[in-house]
Parts: sequence; C-alpha cells; structure tokens
Amino acid sequence: MSIKRTGSLDQALNRLISSNDQYVKAGVLEGSKYPDGTSVATVAYKNEYGFKNIPSRPFMRTTVREQKEAWVELTKKGIKAGYTLEHTLNLVGLSMQNEIQYSIMIWSQPPNAPYTIKKKGQNSPLRDTMLMHDSIKYEIVEGKL
Repeated sequence: MSIKRTGSLDQALNRLISSNDQYVKAGVLEGSKYPDGTSVATVAYKNEYGFKNIPSRPFMRTTVREQKEAWVELTKKGIKAGYTLEHTLNLVGLSMQNEIQYSIMIWSQPPNAPYTIKKKGQNSPLRDTMLMHDSIKYEIVEGKL
C-alpha cells in the first residue's frame, strides 16, 4: 500500500500550526529581578534598544534575524520526524534560549564605556553579573499569536 502525499511539508506544517493554540517564546520572562528589585526585562530592553547613556546592543533582534530560518527548519524536522507539536516546540524553545544566551556571551560592540570597564575590571557588555544571561528562558504558550 502506498501513501499519497498531498501538499508540501510547508503546507502541512502551516495547517498543523494554525490548528493549534500553542507557540513558543523566548527571552527574559516575567519575574526575573536583580537583587535590588530591578526588572531584568527592563535592563534587557534598555540594552537592546539603547537608553540615555546606554548604547543599543541588539542581541535579541540580531539572534532572531540570524537564527529564525534555522528555527523554522528545526520545527519542520521535528514534525516530519513524527514528534508531537509540544515536543517540537520544546526543542525549538531550547534552541532559541541557547542562541540568545550565546549572543550575550559573545557580544562585544559597542564596548563598555571606560568608566564601566574600570568598575567591572573588564570589557564585557551584557555580562556584568550574568543574571540577564541566566534569565533567558523559553516557554510554550497556550493561545494564538
């Protein structure tokens, strides 16, 4: 017996995704705070877009731009391999988390200000306490995008 394929993998993937109310998101999720109570998401946002004397360091947008095709391919591979959508989203979410954390670890431009380098003892933008790095997580969300 042969199985007749109707439509492409992309079409099947789109049907599967559009029929489900789940998606994955990654970044600094709600609730992460520095010891002084400052929201890690606020600090990440100010670094991402720049704020007052903080230059823009778009680690999140850069990662998304560079990795989104790989995440789509990973989703396709998971579905094609017969994984459940939830399992596939977990694989993609973990990849998203890892890639964003990697971006934080290698980010170097623009460098820290001379005062900041002196205070920290090194030029390591985005990596002062590593709390922002450690706060990057993913979650599967119920509901439409």
